[in-house]
Amino acid sequence: MPAPRILGAAAAVVLTTVLLSACSGSPEAAPEETGNAVTPTPAAPEPSATPEPEPEAAEDPTCESLVGTSVVANYESVGWTSQASPLYIGSTEIEDGLQCMWADFDGPAGDHGQMFGWAPLSDDEAADAQDELVSQGWLREDDAAGVYITESAETAIATDDAGYGMTYFFTDGQVLVSDTKQGLLLIEWPKS
Repeated sequence: MPAPRILGAAAAVVLTTVLLSACSGSPEAAPEETGNAVTPTPAAPEPSATPEPEPEAAEDPTCESLVGTSVVANYESVGWTSQASPLYIGSTEIEDGLQCMWADFDGPAGDHGQMFGWAPLSDDEAADAQDELVSQGWLREDDAAGVYITESAETAIATDDAGYGMTYFFTDGQVLVSDTKQGLLLIEWPKS
């Protein structure tokens, strides 16, 4: 009687297939709540392949960002580079200040170059700096936009077309400086 054996074997294969597919393909029934079960915490999300961007920190000025990009391009086209140093007003180093000298530092020594500077400055610091410069013979000019303090044309190494030498401009919580008053127009910091 091979037929019952074949039928029995076929039934066993079908039953095994049904049981295996039931175990692997059907969702498990949710357990009944008993009131004392611990709720599982959801799994932490997988870290993203691309990290979230950090908020941008306030940018600090550099010699390249202190003046306009066209000014930097012009300087570089004639072989000039910049050297950064702390900013001083009189004998006082200004915290977070930047002074930049643009020149051909690899060429022969000479007096060709331009200087620019910037620093944040409180009202009290600005008043003290202005007083110190004026006491040393610098000249003060009040303007609707701020205060210009410039060295006397008699002692200036170089002057602009209007006769101004090195000039500090105190305005809105900051000070700008250039080797001439006209040079202040090239400073574009802070960027808006």
